[in-house]
Amino acid sequence: MYAFSSHQRRTANAAAVVVAGLLMWPLAASAQLKVIISGGFSGPYEKLLPEFERETGIKVTTGSGSSQGTGPQTIASQLARGVPFDVVILSREGLTELIAARRIAPGTDADLARTPLGVAVRAGAAKPDVRTVEAFKQAVLKARAVAVPSSTSGIFLTKDVFPRLGIADKVNVKATPRGTGAAAMVASGEADLAVMPVSEIVHAPGVELAGVVAEEIQLNQIFAAAVVAGSKETDAAKRLIAFLTSEPASGTIRSSGMEPLGKRRP
Repeated sequence: MYAFSSHQRRTANAAAVVVAGLLMWPLAASAQLKVIISGGFSGPYEKLLPEFERETGIKVTTGSGSSQGTGPQTIASQLARGVPFDVVILSREGLTELIAARRIAPGTDADLARTPLGVAVRAGAAKPDVRTVEAFKQAVLKARAVAVPSSTSGIFLTKDVFPRLGIADKVNVKATPRGTGAAAMVASGEADLAVMPVSEIVHAPGVELAGVVAEEIQLNQIFAAAVVAGSKETDAAKRLIAFLTSEPASGTIRSSGMEPLGKRRP
């Protein structure tokens, strides 16, 4: 069994103290947060949220939306029409667009975790080899239908990867608003494969991870959080982000198919 060094133990203890301090900031007992989140970080978020609420007394309500894309349910569209939220959690690409649109409180954004793209198949089905570019290409060409999210990862696949492989007009792509929809299509048999963030595959019912996409066509997607401009619960929002970027949260993040980053952007 791996043994922690004294330095590692001191570092872990220090991190725990810092997080404890953040969670004990004085705050009105009635503090409530409204969070909007895309699918990629939903797995660890749903596991960590009860602990945050228990330790802080802050009540959190959570809405959902796509990191990027078109339509009324994207996070950008919901913020643009005035739906009130205090914290956004979405792909770094989507957050960059929100920052440019001045929807985010300056200096509050933080990277949470990174996850690669993977291929999902129906639970119990044969798992195709997708470890090389050619193997991935053949797998998607043979599929009756390939489900992808219509957000960041799906945009990358349909606008970059499939055209680069010369198969954009040969793959039967089924785009869904969120990764949960893509996984559900595979689980129901409507699609043979889904290509989406691994973090959305590992906790989706009825599907299994066939493998991770080859690095040459990979999108190692970063998910990040930030405080929404104009939020009246800034302190509580910052506490949630501090909790999600803390060392104690990292184990849950890893178990959800993600690499914890836990650092603020410079």
